[in-house]
Amino acid sequence: MARAFIALGSNLSNPGRQPADEVRLALRELDTLTDTRLLSHSSLYRTAPVGYDNQPDFINAVAELETSLSPLALLHAILALENQHGRERPFPNAPRVLDLDVLLYDQVSISSPELTVPHPRMHERGFVLLPLAEIAPELALAAHGKVSTLAVQCADQGVEKLEENAL
Repeated sequence: MARAFIALGSNLSNPGRQPADEVRLALRELDTLTDTRLLSHSSLYRTAPVGYDNQPDFINAVAELETSLSPLALLHAILALENQHGRERPFPNAPRVLDLDVLLYDQVSISSPELTVPHPRMHERGFVLLPLAEIAPELALAAHGKVSTLAVQCADQGVEKLEENAL
């Protein structure tokens, strides 16, 4: 069994659901993937958009999984979840109902056209590092250092932990 970390984000919603609902639902759905178990997940965080600013804020979280799926099989499974939620890709960094990314898969490094692990920009993104530091503060990111240290360096990126009753 491998230990994997998945980033979740949403800033659009399906009828009857808000972005926070999309993320909560996706967390439950990760636990139903074949040969996969949800071990833990972070709180929800409100974050400013990155790359394309003319869109609503995101709701983000990070999940820790135990899985016997291969890295590519895990990627395909989470892409299927995105599609079930109605994910569209009109342009890079576009608003989205659900965005799921494989951040880490054990100590494996992969660089292929389909998947890059560890996620290439996670070490500089507060919307990933703050939720990840909540559930795995001692985790080290190869050449970049400990997650808890990196998260402190991203404290000025407009990432706000949400209180459960605020959702």
